[in-house]
Amino acid sequence: MTLTTSETTSPARPPRRATKRRGWFGALLLRLHFYAGVLVGPFILVAALSGALYALTPQLEQIVYADQLHVPKTETSLTLAEQIGAADAHAGEAATLFAVRPAPEPGDTTRVMYAEDGLGDSESRAVFVDPGTGEIRGDLIVYGTSGSTPLRTWISNLHRSLHLGDVGRLYSELAASWLGIVALAGLVLWIIRIRRARVKKDLIRPNRTHTGYRALFGWHTSIGIWILLGALFLSATGITWSQYAGANVDALRGAFDWGTPAVSTSLDGEAAAADEHAHHHGPESAPTGRANPATFDAMLAIAQRENVNTGEVEIKPPAEAGTAWTIREIKRSFPTEGDSLAVDGTTMQVVDRADFADFSLAAKLASWGIGIHMGVMFGPANQIVLFLLATGLAAMVVLGYRMWWKRRPVRREGNLVGSPPRRMLHDAPWWGIGTVAVAAGLLGFWLPLVGWTLLGFVILDTAIGLLASRRPGA
Repeated sequence: MTLTTSETTSPARPPRRATKRRGWFGALLLRLHFYAGVLVGPFILVAALSGALYALTPQLEQIVYADQLHVPKTETSLTLAEQIGAADAHAGEAATLFAVRPAPEPGDTTRVMYAEDGLGDSESRAVFVDPGTGEIRGDLIVYGTSGSTPLRTWISNLHRSLHLGDVGRLYSELAASWLGIVALAGLVLWIIRIRRARVKKDLIRPNRTHTGYRALFGWHTSIGIWILLGALFLSATGITWSQYAGANVDALRGAFDWGTPAVSTSLDGEAAAADEHAHHHGPESAPTGRANPATFDAMLAIAQRENVNTGEVEIKPPAEAGTAWTIREIKRSFPTEGDSLAVDGTTMQVVDRADFADFSLAAKLASWGIGIHMGVMFGPANQIVLFLLATGLAAMVVLGYRMWWKRRPVRREGNLVGSPPRRMLHDAPWWGIGTVAVAAGLLGFWLPLVGWTLLGFVILDTAIGLLASRRPGA
C-alpha cells in the first residue's frame, strides 16, 4: 500500500502562538530569579559574608578592647565632674567635649567623647575613664553617636560600602533591594512546582545529564524556605539604610507622621525629629564653649528623677547658646529604652521630654527592626540567628552558581548539551510585556536600583534572544 505524503511526514508541531500564553509568568519569574542570582548574587554574597562577620563584633569588641571597656570593680566611684576632669587633662585643649556616657554597669568605663580637627565624617575621639580611680584606660577614634570602636567601624563600613564611600553604598542598596524580590520569586516558583507535582507526582524530574543537580536543587530550595522570612526582614530593614530607597522611606514616614519623636533643644519649644540611623552619623555640631563638668552630674540626677532608668545614657551639653542640654537613653536591647529629656542649663528646668512608651507603633517597629538588624536587640541569641541567616544566604548564592554550572550549555562531540537560554519575555503576551515594563518603571521610583537593573535584565534577555535566533538552525 502506497502512503501519501501527508501520512509519511511527522505530525506538525502546534503553532508557536498556541503556546505563547501558557505558563509565561512562571517562566518570567524563573528567568528573573536566574538573572538576579547570577548578576546580583555576588553583591548579596559579599553583604551576607560581611554581615555574618558584623554579627560577631560585640564579642570581638569585648576581646580586642577589654582594657578600654572594662575595669576592676571598686566600692567607690568618682563624680562625673572628676572623671571628665581626668579626661580633659588627657585630651588637651584642642579637643572639645560634646558628650559623656557614664559607666553603664559596675566594672565598665565611662566614655568621654570629644570633637576635634582632623577627624573624618562621623568620627569622634573617645577617652575611656575608670570611674573608680580616674585612670585613663584608652583613647580611641570611634564612629557615630553609637561610639563604634575601630574594629566594629571597619567591619560595618565593609558591610555597608566596601570602604568606597557613597559609591560603595550602591552595592549594599543593590543587594538589599534585590534580596527580597529574589526571595519572593523563589517562593512563588516553589509553590508553582509544588502544584505541578501534585499532578505529575514528581517534584523533581530525574536528570541523568546533569549529575548532582537534584541534590543541589534540593539544598537550595530547603535553605531558601528556612531563611525566607529572615531574608525578607534583612531586605526591608537594609533598604532603610540605603541612599536612594532609604530617602524614599524617610519621605514616606514623614508624610504619614511615622517619624520617631525627639526632644527639642530649642528653648522656644520648636519640635524635632529623631533619626533611627543616628549611630551612623557624627556630632551635628560641637559645643561653642567648654561646659562646666559639674553640670553633668546635675543633669544626670534630673534625668533619673524624670524618665531615665537605665545605665546606658548619653549626656550632651548645648551645641550653641540658647539651646538645652539633652539626656537620652541609648539602650537598644530588649526591653528597649529610648526615653530622652531636654533641660534648660540656666534654670535646671525640664523643657521637653520624649518617652519611648508614647512613640507610635511605626516608630517603635523602626527602632526594633534596626536593633535586630544590628544584632543588639536580643543579645547573643540575636547574633546567632543573624550569623546563621547570613551564612544561609551565602550558601544559597554558592549553590545557585553550582546549579548554573551543572546545567550550563556545553558542546560535546559537536552537539550543544545542557539547558539552552530561555528568554524572559519570549512566550509573554503583549500585555505581559507591558506589565513588566510598567512594573520596572514604578519600581524605579521607589527602588531605583531595582527598576534600573530590571530594565537592564529585560534588555539583556532580549539581546540574548536575538543572538540565539540568528544562529544556524534556530
